[in-house]
Amino acid sequence: LLGGKDVKFLDDCVGDEVESAVASASNGQIILLENLRFHVEEEGKGKNAEGEKVKAETKDVESFRAGLTKLGDVYVNDAFGTAHRAHSSMVGVKLDQRAAGFLMKKELDFFAKVLESPERPFLAILGGAKISDKIQLIENMLDKVDSIVIGGGMAFTFKKTLEGVKIGGSLFDEEGAKQVESLMAKAKKNNVEVVLPVDYVTASKFSKDAEVGSATDAEGIPDGWLGLDVGPKSRQLFHDAIV
Repeated sequence: LLGGKDVKFLDDCVGDEVESAVASASNGQIILLENLRFHVEEEGKGKNAEGEKVKAETKDVESFRAGLTKLGDVYVNDAFGTAHRAHSSMVGVKLDQRAAGFLMKKELDFFAKVLESPERPFLAILGGAKISDKIQLIENMLDKVDSIVIGGGMAFTFKKTLEGVKIGGSLFDEEGAKQVESLMAKAKKNNVEVVLPVDYVTASKFSKDAEVGSATDAEGIPDGWLGLDVGPKSRQLFHDAIV
């Protein structure tokens, strides 16, 4: 797709140096910007270097969005996984010419096919951190699928809410937890099998130098530890559901 062209990487995504590099780019040159989420103004909130929660000032968000807008003439959104979020890169780039990218089209075409005329048995695999972000999706899927495998961070919200499993410092979606029982009731009503993990790969912190351990539902994840992946029994459960 890029025709063998070199890609120039910049160590930021906004600012004078970025604007200068973009303005002086040759015809057809490709520039890759640094991760937007390194700026708290992208999501509107985050954590600072000390791990403390911080919230972006409105004026700083507006300035960040203006900086992104300066960099182009046409906006193409190819981030299907974040298209539902009110992040600066999703809703704050004020360019008149806007389009969906190839990946976005591919994802939408796929969803249209499986939701309108799916092959049976129809299995959905859901992950991600928050149930609350995906309530409408899950509700709709429960009317169409035969079974659902739930992994990722959202699995911990299901396990703690439904079974009282100790999840330590793992991701927990308080708003999403309020919807878990109603989702499970709908799954039962529609005879949808819901497959959840039963064991986990754990870590003392989210870092490459963390201690790594394991845990099961029976013992739970210790306080201060995080569940970061499923364990061997869960992998087998998921495998059996898929094949």
